[in-house]
Amino acid sequence: MLHSLRPEQWTKNLLVFAALLFARRLFDTAAVLQALAAFAIFCGLSGAVYLLNDVSDRESDRQHPVKRYRPIAAGHVSAPTAVAWALALTALGLSLAFWLQTGFGLVAAAYLVLQAAYTRVLKHLVILDVMAIAFGFVLRAIAGGLVIGVPISDWLVICTILLALFLGLSKRRHELTLLAAGAAGHRRILEEYDPYLLDQMIAVVAAATLVAYIIYCLSPETTARFGTHWLVLTVPFPIYGLFRYLYIVHRKDGGGNPSEMLVTDRPLLSCVGLWGLTVVAVIYRPFGW
Repeated sequence: MLHSLRPEQWTKNLLVFAALLFARRLFDTAAVLQALAAFAIFCGLSGAVYLLNDVSDRESDRQHPVKRYRPIAAGHVSAPTAVAWALALTALGLSLAFWLQTGFGLVAAAYLVLQAAYTRVLKHLVILDVMAIAFGFVLRAIAGGLVIGVPISDWLVICTILLALFLGLSKRRHELTLLAAGAAGHRRILEEYDPYLLDQMIAVVAAATLVAYIIYCLSPETTARFGTHWLVLTVPFPIYGLFRYLYIVHRKDGGGNPSEMLVTDRPLLSCVGLWGLTVVAVIYRPFGW
């Protein structure tokens, strides 16, 4: 059951800490505890979503070279048991979310509605399938701001949705390449894509992500908020990170599991870590500069 909850995917929920970082509340104990609680709630809710998704897709997953080993598809966890756990996690997660903060609870509920719509409808609609995934990331970022009571930055929303689209499109490309002629048999929506189309989309979104982040770092609004123009020093890290990811997708046939790549690819992990340390050094100025 723990494997079915996909704890390796919970790194996606780290987005709830983005507002904490950029609102300069990283050393505010109360805000940190609230963000940690929000992270735990989203881990539970996303686990419930994974259970329901695996129950819904168990037949097609059995035709997939990797997904057929998932506990529900492999028959190690029964569908009724998985549904019961999903409903319990949903009830507990939503109760805690509304108790923690009403706005946060509403966003958590919206996240579940979006995921339900994705599982039943949106994942069968070309382009909208990837956009639905991206909006799931945006809701996590918004929830992180609401739970600590800070305004949601437009830049946070823009950069989050662009990066999420990049990852979602890369995942679709990996699925298409991995399954080859059997792609449509596993997921019919893959019939609507081809590698060339996905490469064009990925190139556009990757470029837009970098441009948006660079404009954010250089904007007068950002300089005024943080009292420094040195956030531009963080720009090389997303450039390298996106290029490294594209290298893995095109040369190593990766990209199917962004969360796993984040913790297993050392150059990518180091890039994210150094980006985070540089952001903290620039906007918190621990050395007084």
